[in-house]
Amino acid sequence: MTSPTALLDVASTLATEAGRLIIDGRRDARVALTKSSSVDIVTQMDLAAERLIRDRLAELRPDDGILGEEGDDVEGTSGITWVVDPIDGTVNYLYGIPFYSVSVAAVSGPPSPRGWTLEAGAVHDGAGVLWTAARGAGAWRDGEPLRRTAGPALDGTLVATGFQYIAERRALQGQVVARLLPQVRDIRRLGSASVDLVHAAAGLVDAYYEQGLQPWDFAAGALIASEAGLRVGGMDGGAPDTDLLIAAVPEAWESLRDALAAAGARPF
Repeated sequence: MTSPTALLDVASTLATEAGRLIIDGRRDARVALTKSSSVDIVTQMDLAAERLIRDRLAELRPDDGILGEEGDDVEGTSGITWVVDPIDGTVNYLYGIPFYSVSVAAVSGPPSPRGWTLEAGAVHDGAGVLWTAARGAGAWRDGEPLRRTAGPALDGTLVATGFQYIAERRALQGQVVARLLPQVRDIRRLGSASVDLVHAAAGLVDAYYEQGLQPWDFAAGALIASEAGLRVGGMDGGAPDTDLLIAAVPEAWESLRDALAAAGARPF
C-alpha cells in the first residue's frame, strides 16, 4: 500500500523505534567519525539507528528506495523513497541537550527536493514526542491535530534558524542573522532542523529559515509544517532545497523572504 496514510503508519513505526533506541542509548553516546569538518560528528548511535531503520524497511517495504544521511543510497522499484536522518541534532545528542530527533519521510517521484512529492513524515524528538503528517490529511503532535492559522508581522516574529558546520559558511550565516535580528522579535537557534520545523508547525516559534540543509534534514519536518498550514518554500517561492528553506504562515512568508534576501541570504 502506498497511500499517504499507509506510508505514515510505517514512518511512525520507524521513527518511534529508532527514537526509543537513541534515547535509551544516549548515556553511552560517543563520536564514531566526522564528516564535513572536525565538529560535524557522527556517533555510534547515529549508525545504529540508521541500521535499525534500514533493516526494518527491508522487512516492511523491500521494494522502496532509501536516501539516508549515514549510509549508501538504495534505488527502489516501487516509486517510493524513504528519506532518513537517524539523529538530526547529533551535537545536541552528544551533549545531552534534548533538541534532537529521528526524522523519517516517504516521498514519491525523484528523491530530490525539487522533484519529489512528500507523502508522509514522522519526527520523534528527544523528549519522546511523535510529530506526524500525511499528504492532504493534516499534521499531529502525539495524535493531537496541529493547525497554524495566523502569525505576527515581521517585527513581532520569533524566528528559528541554524548554522552549518563549515566555519566559512557559519560566518556568512552569522552576517545574515546580524542584519535580520533588528527586524524581528528575536532569533532562536536550537540545533535541529526537524525540531525547528515541528516547533514552527506548533507555534512554539513563529517562523524558521535555514541555508545549506540536506534533504534528510527537512523532508519530514517540511511536510509536518506545511500540513499544519505553513508555507514552506525556497528563495524563489518554489519548493525548498539545499540553498534555503523558509517556513512561515502564508501571509508573513514573503516579508520574511524579502528580509532574508536583503540581509544577504544566498546559495553557498
